[in-house]
Amino acid sequence: APPRLVPAGREYSEHGFVNPAVYHASTVLFPTVHALHDLNEEYRYARRGTPTSRAVESAVAELEGGHNAKVTPSGMAAISTALLAFLKTGDHLLLTDTAYLPARYFADTMLKGLGIETTYYDPLIGRGIASLIRPNTRVVYTESPGSQTMEVQDIPAIAEVAHKHNCLVMIDNTWGAGHYFKPFEHGCDISIQAGTKYLVGHSDAMMGTITCSAGTWEQLKDAYENMGQYAGPDDMFLMLRGIRTLDVRLERHMKNAIKVAEWLRGRPEVETVLYPALTNAPGHDIWKRDFKGASGLFSVVLKPCSDAAATAMLERLSLFGMGFSWGGFESLAIPFKAKRTATEWTAPGPCVRFHIGLEDPADLIDDLKDGFEALKATA
Repeated sequence: APPRLVPAGREYSEHGFVNPAVYHASTVLFPTVHALHDLNEEYRYARRGTPTSRAVESAVAELEGGHNAKVTPSGMAAISTALLAFLKTGDHLLLTDTAYLPARYFADTMLKGLGIETTYYDPLIGRGIASLIRPNTRVVYTESPGSQTMEVQDIPAIAEVAHKHNCLVMIDNTWGAGHYFKPFEHGCDISIQAGTKYLVGHSDAMMGTITCSAGTWEQLKDAYENMGQYAGPDDMFLMLRGIRTLDVRLERHMKNAIKVAEWLRGRPEVETVLYPALTNAPGHDIWKRDFKGASGLFSVVLKPCSDAAATAMLERLSLFGMGFSWGGFESLAIPFKAKRTATEWTAPGPCVRFHIGLEDPADLIDDLKDGFEALKATA
């Protein structure tokens, strides 16, 4: 059944109001000593939950199809909390070579310092992941599509092999937003999102989410509380509000992105459009099999040109802003150089990642025409 995006979490509202109250809270008062020490009390201290956080967690878990969820102050906090919850000294992590760069940095610094070894793997490895699993491999971390270069992973195949070896499967599910990719239907144990992106949807709050299967919930919840993780109530409210319109926003992002991506495909300056929703694009077959839709994020490989020409193109754009993050209502464009250690990235020209927002795609195309004129004038 589709998630109930509109009413999910409403059981935490009071007095008939549509939205739950935004609880700015810390201390909970108890009427008796018995109640004070009763661990079954619903609310004991704000960091351990309020009606606001319960409503958000319930809605996120229902969206992703998981057992329960926790929210963090950022997407990176969700990644680090999930990994630290299930990895200890002496463990081995398999991390997709296309992972979000701060996730790689976390593995290469903090996890390494804790005595946790990371092996990067080809995102297209599928069942071949079996050859990399060791007796101490605990987690297989996926991200589909991959950051920047948009490789679509065969998550069911990876999950089947990982589970045979008693490994947990985590996914960064930000691109599909829990709406267009259902991680638990495809074998994932834990789904992570930068709620900052599509769940908030308006570029005005930092949030992360961790959704768990029933079997992983208690361990994640314990680690989350042990590390003092929590998100502010106003940001939680903004994400809950964003979830209510997720379906209609994502559909418009997708429609706009397909129009712009198809136009870019026909440009002489473009070598490849990396957007799995397009027919014959890399990853299209698995995307079509596993995903219910596509978001507004994709990348483009330009034909060989100077960095100065690519820079001129980007700086000429007026509707596309240059800035990190994505998932808001605004369109963005940033240059990138893919970081690889397990695979090789051999793009012939400069690469640009686009986020297609909610503007009129005809206006975005006109803006890109101006950008290409600047590129040609500088080449």
